[in-house]
Amino acid sequence: MKRWRESAIAHRLAAMFAVAALLVFALVGTALYQVLENQVVRYQHAELETKLRYVAGSVAACDLRERWYKVEDKVEYLTSSDRSTKIWAWSGDRGFRIGPGVPKVETARAKADRGMGRVWLPDSDAPYRVLEELVPAKGERPQVRLWVGMDSQPYRAALRSFAVALVGLGLVGTVLVALLGHWIARVGLRPLNRLSAEAQRLSPSKLSQRLQPTDLPPELGRLTGAFNGALDRLETAYTRLDAFNADVAHELRTPLTNLMGQTQVALQRPRDAQRLTEVLTSNLEELERMRGIVNDMLFLSRAGQGDIALDRVCVPLAEEVAKTGEFLEYLLEEAGMRLRIDGAAEAWIDTSLFRRAMTNLLHNAVQHALPGSEIVVEVRGGEGAAGHCGNGASVAVRNDGKCVEPEHLARMFDRFYRVDAAREHRGERHHGLGLSIVKAIALLHGGSVFAASGDGRTTVGFNLAPPAA
Repeated sequence: MKRWRESAIAHRLAAMFAVAALLVFALVGTALYQVLENQVVRYQHAELETKLRYVAGSVAACDLRERWYKVEDKVEYLTSSDRSTKIWAWSGDRGFRIGPGVPKVETARAKADRGMGRVWLPDSDAPYRVLEELVPAKGERPQVRLWVGMDSQPYRAALRSFAVALVGLGLVGTVLVALLGHWIARVGLRPLNRLSAEAQRLSPSKLSQRLQPTDLPPELGRLTGAFNGALDRLETAYTRLDAFNADVAHELRTPLTNLMGQTQVALQRPRDAQRLTEVLTSNLEELERMRGIVNDMLFLSRAGQGDIALDRVCVPLAEEVAKTGEFLEYLLEEAGMRLRIDGAAEAWIDTSLFRRAMTNLLHNAVQHALPGSEIVVEVRGGEGAAGHCGNGASVAVRNDGKCVEPEHLARMFDRFYRVDAAREHRGERHHGLGLSIVKAIALLHGGSVFAASGDGRTTVGFNLAPPAA
């Protein structure tokens, strides 16, 4: 079985063609043999019946002993011209008998024998097919029983030869079908071999390479399209990973450079305790920044692998948003902004992850909102009765400010992506993972994220799906 699974497709198809051809030849051969055998039996029966009618008519016409010789002459004529025919006649009067005695007839065993019995003779390898008839008494002649037999050996030999020919032709035909099937399979698999050769030429150094779908059967065309789609997704993932690595290196290089520079400056000459304290404080800030990057990256990695267990409870979302707003109250006051919560809904959430997502959304809104403006959080329930936990919910944060271009909206939730190229806003540096974490938390809750911008307003939010039953 293992060798069959490891064999080439062309060999498998050739073997299956051969098996199918062998079965077809066997069925057709068996049917032809049965038809021929039935025809042979029918021919034997017709010939025996003709001879029996001829002899029985002669016997029926004979009513005197002196005329019995005419019956014997006719029987002699029939048996001398056809050595395969035997005739027996038996009666109570010895003068009206033909043959050495009464033959031991085996009665017909099947309907296909058409009423013909069998008689085995000592010098014959095959039985004689026999028909019998009782001729009524007439004049001096008593009642006579007639048997006419025909040797079945020639017919059996013909059937045997036909069977051997069928078997031989079937085997030869099977071999020819296998060879032809192998050739057809190789011709049919040429497009697949071409695709295989193209796939082997694919290289990581040329991510834009694709399989050519031209001049392919529909089945291989669909397979090629699916494979090229997988290559597109891999190229996108590889490009994102490459960009992610570059962003990680950039984000970590900056604080590491600051740490090394400040430390080297501090070691160039003796410093007092106050100056060393300032250097250590600055270094601690850079280390805190590095720890934040590493923690966020670790969270995104665990969320992507599904390693974060959710402790979901049904709670009012507006209350959770209000608690997050209280946590960021100092940040809002410093920016001169107000927070307003519209709507209400209940949903099954992990409260700690929900608050983390809301913190990132509100922090993002504070960064890009106009000073002194109002930030609005809209809470909406899913389909069905408002506020019911089983219907899901959505949360959107809207702020007034500069609109985001459409090309940026599609990438706002990508890791390390920033709309502003300066990577710094209002004197604060951010590593661009906040909205990526929002997306990861939404996906953990079975939801999705969305963003829109226009008419001086930007809305960013996420949907929450009800837990699976």
